[in-house]
Amino acid sequence: MNLTLHGVGRAPRALGPSEADLWISTPRLLALLDVIAGRDDVRLLVDDGNASDVEILLPALRERGMRASFFVVAGKLGEPGFLAAADVAALAEAGMPIGVHGMRHRPWRGLGDRDLTDELLHAKRLIEEAAGRPVAEAACPFGAYDRRVLRRLRELGYERVYTSDGGMARREAWLQPRTSVRATFDGGSVAALRRRES
Repeated sequence: MNLTLHGVGRAPRALGPSEADLWISTPRLLALLDVIAGRDDVRLLVDDGNASDVEILLPALRERGMRASFFVVAGKLGEPGFLAAADVAALAEAGMPIGVHGMRHRPWRGLGDRDLTDELLHAKRLIEEAAGRPVAEAACPFGAYDRRVLRRLRELGYERVYTSDGGMARREAWLQPRTSVRATFDGGSVAALRRRES
C-alpha cells in the first residue's frame, strides 16, 4: 500500500478546503508513523514540498529509522512555507528518495507540449540540481494523467510514476496507485483500509 502525506502541523498559509482535508496534525502523524514503522507492505510518500517536510516529518522519520519519498513542486522552491533547495539537499543527504511533482502543481492531463515539458523535464532538472543527484520518480498532481502523459514520462526515463487512484499496489509496477492520508486518518484507518482493499 502506498500512503501519501501532504502538510503536517500548523499550516503556514490559508488552505483551501481540499488542501485542508489533507493537512494532518503532528500527533496524528506520529501515531500513523508508529503504526506503519517496520512494515514492508506500506510505502510512505510526501507531496508538494511543504516546509513541514524537513521541520516535522524528517526528524520523526529519523527517530523511527524510517524512509519516505518526497515529491517536490519545483516552481515553489524557496517560497514561504515551502522547501528551499537546501532543504531538498538535506532530505537527499538523509537518504530520502526525491521525486518530481511538477513545476507549478497543475494537472498534467490536457497540457500543451511546451507546458508538459516544463512540468516533466524542466522541473526534473531543477529538483535534480537541488537534490544533487538524479531523480527518476514522479507523482501526478491531482492524480491527473492519460496515455499521452504516461508516454512522455516513459520517454523521459522516469522509472516509477505514482497516481492518486487509491488501492493496493504491486511493489515493482511502473505505475503505482496511492491513497492520500486525510486529516482524520489514524492507525486504525490503515488497518481498515487494508481489509477493504485486500
